[in-house]
Amino acid sequence: MKSIPFAPSLTACAVSALLLHTASWGQQAAEGGSLKEVQVINTSPLPGIGIEKNKLPYEVQSLDSKTLKNSNTLNITEFMNENLNGVNVNDIQGSPYQADVTYRGSRASATLGAAQGLSVYMDGVRVNEPFGDVVNWDMLPEAAFENVTLVPGSNPIYGLNTLGGALAFTTKSGLTTQGNEVGLSLGSFGRLKLDVTHGGKSNDGWHRFVAATAFNEKGWRDESAGNLQNLFVKLGRTQEDTNWDVSFLYGTSKLVGNGLTPSTNYGAAGADAEHPADGLYELNRKAVYSHPDETKNNTALLTFNLQHVLDANTELAATAYVRSGKQNRLGGDVEWIDAVPGTPAHASGLIRHSATSQTSYGVSANLTKILDTHQITTGASIDKSTSKYGASEESDCPISESRGVSACDIAEVDTAGVKGGATAYGVYMADTMKWGEKTYVTVAGRYNQTTVNNTITDYLGNRGVLDEEKFTYRSLNPSIGLSQTLNDNLSMFGNWAQSNRAPTVIELGCADPVYPCQLPTGLQSDPYLKQVIAQTIEGGIRWKNSSNYNLAVSIYRTDNKNDILFSPSHTAGFGFFQNFSKTRYQGMDINASKAWSTVRMNAAYSYLHATYEADGELFAGDRELVITPGMRLPGIPLHTIKLNMDWQATEKISLGAGLQYSSSLRTQGNEDGLVADGEAADASIKAHTLLNLKANYQLQKGLSVFGKINNVLDTRYETYGMIGMNNFEIDGGTSATNQTVAKFVAPGAPRSYMVGLRYQF
Repeated sequence: MKSIPFAPSLTACAVSALLLHTASWGQQAAEGGSLKEVQVINTSPLPGIGIEKNKLPYEVQSLDSKTLKNSNTLNITEFMNENLNGVNVNDIQGSPYQADVTYRGSRASATLGAAQGLSVYMDGVRVNEPFGDVVNWDMLPEAAFENVTLVPGSNPIYGLNTLGGALAFTTKSGLTTQGNEVGLSLGSFGRLKLDVTHGGKSNDGWHRFVAATAFNEKGWRDESAGNLQNLFVKLGRTQEDTNWDVSFLYGTSKLVGNGLTPSTNYGAAGADAEHPADGLYELNRKAVYSHPDETKNNTALLTFNLQHVLDANTELAATAYVRSGKQNRLGGDVEWIDAVPGTPAHASGLIRHSATSQTSYGVSANLTKILDTHQITTGASIDKSTSKYGASEESDCPISESRGVSACDIAEVDTAGVKGGATAYGVYMADTMKWGEKTYVTVAGRYNQTTVNNTITDYLGNRGVLDEEKFTYRSLNPSIGLSQTLNDNLSMFGNWAQSNRAPTVIELGCADPVYPCQLPTGLQSDPYLKQVIAQTIEGGIRWKNSSNYNLAVSIYRTDNKNDILFSPSHTAGFGFFQNFSKTRYQGMDINASKAWSTVRMNAAYSYLHATYEADGELFAGDRELVITPGMRLPGIPLHTIKLNMDWQATEKISLGAGLQYSSSLRTQGNEDGLVADGEAADASIKAHTLLNLKANYQLQKGLSVFGKINNVLDTRYETYGMIGMNNFEIDGGTSATNQTVAKFVAPGAPRSYMVGLRYQF
């Protein structure tokens, strides 16, 4: 094993964390002493008999709805970015509900074609979309969330796509939440959000819960208005040892994500790698490269959950679901037309349409049993899905002064299509056993089998049906870990685990170098031909003393084998996916906190060194990027720091502040230090620090006012970068006579304000 190059950071941060006098999440100071509250965690996506967090061989982060509410954040991705260690958000699209969320370098993204390395569950149902494993954050009922749990590493129990971790959301019910609540907020960029919830239960065991959300904004960037609505209803009954419920979710949205904007320009007249010219972004922070770029989503999910207590030490849980979804995209893009006799080189507009429809259904069961010194969990699942995708294009479109594309001369023609299905089976077992007075050993394993079948249609060149294919992927994924109590204050843990991800319908549909495709490439694309195998080794310590000071440190390494990266073809702008033999994500997380009578402080530090670990070539602008082992992956900061403080100033007033620091990022296409063949330049995205402030004031019982200021200092920052070809003048004009090499960036939002009212009755 190679040495991990962060010993100085480890020492400095560990010492700093110790000086913070930290306390655990689940500790509350009691009058006359300390009252220990044990935090219990589920060890699989389905509910079951939980286990004490400190017995697990890895460090789980779990936060409840009260913490979510008091954060005053706009949505769940903003909340996770501010409060969960190791989580980072790249604002690729510019829409708050189309986030690219990473944890330890693995993604849960809303962008088709992006690397997907996190599994995401809601009430035991995996909500990664079957077509490309994307996560539509706008289709999640955030007002209904009771708990969010982040599980690290390649945990096999959480099934497919758990390469770097798993997110599990649990929704409220009438058993956990009674009464009514209305929350209304408005803020900068024309944002207006309404959340309404109702929960109740009756003496005969019936319980109910309803949550509805509506959101609308003009957007802080040009041409970026969006809206969403969703409704979540849960009805159930508890009788003796059995609880069942049926829930229904419906969501619809129209979001605009205008993507990256050309910034530093290396190919303009008088500019070079050493003296680049300022581009459109520097002239206008709100500008977009081209528009429109609309995404419409519709989702319906019906879920049945059953929990039955067989005896004091045995519990059975089962889940069945059916889900349907549709997505329609409209993109105004630009292509470069080379000069021909009588026509000079110029930029020409395109309107691209795509439509995706998906249906999935499945059932899973989970049995938890405490047997002497063992806590055993066994389970099985089956998931089936069908998907259909079609794309079309209008061309020779005029481009307006604001780079809007419309009124095309060449009518819409079909360009691509694929339909297919997938069937995934999984069986698993885990056992946490007490081995000695202070030692717990956890062994687990899961067998996954996934079959994907496609019928691919691509109308370019009148090829009609291109291919019919069927692939089956199998993997037996084990894990083993240990948690050891050293004394009353200190424990240590270690774990090794493996998981896998099978390819999806769209990914297999873009794997032929003879017939390349054009997918969203604003991110590092990572679909697969062979399945990816991820292996994580992790170790760390947990420390607390009698005064409730707490510290948790984790050091980890995840190796992904057979990653698939986007590779160039001979057709400009097109490419295909091929296996990349190895990538690595290694680093360290430190979590610390301290609670006094009226003040609570939390500190989180994350170090992540993400690298390619094999030789290869990737597509970068108009050139081939030569990859060598040890080269850093783009879009992932080495260091992140999150500091949060909450102060109960008076009985009715609470104030809070949050500080977020992110170190510089490698720009995609500049991993080798070049912006063009033979032209060396550091095109990294600069480090930045953000300050946020929040306040809550209880006007009277049940009625409170709240507010938040994001980016208080109005810091100008970016969250992602990519080297690409700019088809316009560097100031955004449309009269360019040649393409130029530029760094495209994802702009971070400027200072924003939000105020609201919350009424509980």
